[in-house]
Amino acid sequence: MPFIPVVMAGGSGTRLWPLSRQLYPKQFLPLLGHGTMLQDTCARLDGINHLPPVFICGEDHRFIVAEQLRFLDNYPGTILLEPSGRNTAPAVALAACYALDKAVNGEDPILLVLAADHAIQDPQSFRDAVTSALPFAEQGKLVTFGIVPSSPETGYGYIKCAEVSGESSAQAVLSFVEKPSSEVAEAYLAEGNYLWNSGMFLFRASRFLEELDKYRPDISTACHSAMADASVDSDFVRPNREIFLQCPEDSIDYAVMENTPDAVVIPMACGWSDVGSWSALWDVSDKDEQGNTLKGDVMALDTHNSYVQADRKLIATLGLRDMVVVESDDALMVADKSRVQEVKAIVASLREQRRSEADVHRKVFRPWGYYDSIENGPRFQVKRIVVKPGGRLSLQMHHHRAEHWIVVSGTALVTKGKEEFLLSENESTFIPIGETHRLENPGAIPLEMIEVQSGSYLGEDDIVRFEDIYDRQ
Repeated sequence: MPFIPVVMAGGSGTRLWPLSRQLYPKQFLPLLGHGTMLQDTCARLDGINHLPPVFICGEDHRFIVAEQLRFLDNYPGTILLEPSGRNTAPAVALAACYALDKAVNGEDPILLVLAADHAIQDPQSFRDAVTSALPFAEQGKLVTFGIVPSSPETGYGYIKCAEVSGESSAQAVLSFVEKPSSEVAEAYLAEGNYLWNSGMFLFRASRFLEELDKYRPDISTACHSAMADASVDSDFVRPNREIFLQCPEDSIDYAVMENTPDAVVIPMACGWSDVGSWSALWDVSDKDEQGNTLKGDVMALDTHNSYVQADRKLIATLGLRDMVVVESDDALMVADKSRVQEVKAIVASLREQRRSEADVHRKVFRPWGYYDSIENGPRFQVKRIVVKPGGRLSLQMHHHRAEHWIVVSGTALVTKGKEEFLLSENESTFIPIGETHRLENPGAIPLEMIEVQSGSYLGEDDIVRFEDIYDRQ
């Protein structure tokens, strides 16, 4: 029986700073190959009979999800926008309500719940485990997937089951256990009936909602009501925001799986990782003879068991052991590999100081393309702007800054006050303070231009939008 993948693509990914940021977290990054983690999640479903997926993300990430799916040859699916993060139980409840509402002939669809930011090194073992779990879901069981542990890992939760008699054999869940100490984790490994909690699930939509209604009726009621008043906007399904904001937060584990008598676990050995830290990424990455993972322009001398990634500059290391060095477009982080779980403290400190590096990169993606802040100083800022074919910025104005636009390549259609005109390569225009204006790309190739801003205030919140095809405020 085909199932509906439910791909949760929310989250901030603070532990992989500086590459992962609030507005561009790790699921949208190509951390392990050419594809992003979201794209890899979709790709590993190839070969299993499934229906178009439902992707769940927040408002800030909706265009990134849509754009990355577009690169998968118009990958079919629905993007469901969570009005605010409420953990996994409400997110999946929204998807279950949507799936039941869209089901044909009264069918009760099976949902495969996945995270968009997990790595799996053996996709075939993953697919085999999903296939073996389907009969149990069809019978009304709520299936979770437990990873056969390879080490006494303290960064994962555990599932205690009756026994582990082999992969693809469903076991009764005895309990869910929080992240243990190293001594307790070693005892779990020796005992042999503990599995890592992967956070992946398989169940009928109705069974999940029935159990949620039984154990967390407050979440169930809020999600049903929010979806009953949902709206459709272009590629996106929007639950009612005001109703959903009344929904409590909770995880699937706490809300349902720890309470239901129908929980079973399928052991899985597929090279799984939640890539929750730089050390975890080093674990699943290719390494050289010295145990190093080197990405970008890196010269590593007498360096061992380290992760070094260069984005724009040459990084030269000498005499490093068990270190993480990561350079992004606007930040450089150097950390002991044993302390990378504390990287989120750096992000917290940046937020306390109200520094933009906590949330955005120098390169900022927008639904129409992206801009890269090349240089800035007192009363000026220089940006490289790339507008994809057909991309159109909002009709807008600024109270505090003027802008000079110079076309580097492609063709720009410019609205300036009541004028509308084309600019070609090496041509330019000036937008005074307070002038209504818009930029769009009518051509078949990307439009690249340089924008020089000048004025007393250059923040991105100095934008008054009059019209916007992307429905931004």
